[in-house]
Amino acid sequence: MEYPTEEKDVRRPDLIVPFQEPAPRSDGGEFQTTLASTLPMAAIFMRNRYIGWAAVVFSVQTWLGESEETKRSNSSPGYFSVGMSLMSLIVTYLPLFLPPASNLQQGSATGAPAPAPA
Repeated sequence: MEYPTEEKDVRRPDLIVPFQEPAPRSDGGEFQTTLASTLPMAAIFMRNRYIGWAAVVFSVQTWLGESEETKRSNSSPGYFSVGMSLMSLIVTYLPLFLPPASNLQQGSATGAPAPAPA
């Protein structure tokens, strides 16, 4: 079987449709913004480090994915949510560096307890 050396172009110029960029969806941004502002508060209240790290990731994604319309419609810029999530991470790790005062008064777990008053 012989193949032709010159291929025939079967595309029709009258059927060509120019590309039109689709309109951005507005519902996805709302959910991400809500999640980026809610997760830091949940991490602070629950003192959960994993939620704090998730808050940092979501807030950075939301900040980097901001469009011009989102910047105009939101009352606070995206870097505020990043700052809030970093603060929530600091709060969750704070007991490692500054132990609560109630633990200091009771003594250590390995030592003898303080004498009880008579």
